[in-house]
Amino acid sequence: MPTLAEVLTEVAGQLYALDPAGFVPARDARAAALRADGEDEAADRVKRLRKPSTAAWVVNHLARADAQQVEQVVELGAAFREAQDDLDGKRLRELTRQRRQLVAAVAARARSLAAESGVAVSGAVLTQVEATLTAAMIDADAGRAVRSGLLVGPLEATGIGRADVASAVAVPDALGIAPVDDDEAPGRHLHAVPDLPGARRGGRRRGAAGRSDDAAARAADEEREAARQEAQRALADAEDDVAAAREAGSKAAAEVGRIEAAAHRTEAEVDAARRRLAELEDEAAAVDAELRGAVVARQRAERTLADATRRRDEAAGRLRDL
Repeated sequence: MPTLAEVLTEVAGQLYALDPAGFVPARDARAAALRADGEDEAADRVKRLRKPSTAAWVVNHLARADAQQVEQVVELGAAFREAQDDLDGKRLRELTRQRRQLVAAVAARARSLAAESGVAVSGAVLTQVEATLTAAMIDADAGRAVRSGLLVGPLEATGIGRADVASAVAVPDALGIAPVDDDEAPGRHLHAVPDLPGARRGGRRRGAAGRSDDAAARAADEEREAARQEAQRALADAEDDVAAAREAGSKAAAEVGRIEAAAHRTEAEVDAARRRLAELEDEAAAVDAELRGAVVARQRAERTLADATRRRDEAAGRLRDL
């Protein structure tokens, strides 16, 4: 006898594999079938399953149609989180560049697969798809949710605290994804730090505190400088992307002009061919009329020949009789 979690996972897997238009009727039919079998709790849970948003459906479809793409995203996310834990700045910068490139490529692949299934992906939806893929790299739960193909909505993660994955996936409990408590929100971790005992006492303790403050200030300055350099690199990358996009746009515009010119030439050739066809049709009609006239003349000549032959034969007969 399968458990409730197993039933929900199986049913959700079947439902979220359907095209968006078929989700609601199929869900209601499965819920009715479960209720008829006496599985009221499962029926209630299935009935509450939400229809996926377009962005969620696109990512779910990608997870089923090209799972390897999703695995690349999840694997790069694991490497990214490991570099974060190790505070490996050089590796983080390298992975950040890879992450942007991979997210763009995988999102484009997801858009293409959706189009093959007859689902158009707007720019806004594509942005949500990219945000969901980025979340799968940043947050381990988000990676599991994307891999499951059971998303009901897009994901977003900032890297600060846990992403709220449970509300964006169909059966979070069956996948082992716990909801985010309010106490886990980043702002709730702020607290006041009490003065250290004896902090107001002079001499050596004040000197140690001063050195600690200086070290903290230097660390903050270094952190700001590293952030500034990273922002400069990001700006340079963005400028490169803009230049590449402009070049691609110029090439695309030139290609459009070339194709339009070819289209105009083709249209002119078609018009000329149509005119020539009309002329040939007129010539064919004239020849057909001449042919009909020639046939009539031939038939008349054949009748005349037959009459003359008959008269000759009659005259020859009379001559013999004489």
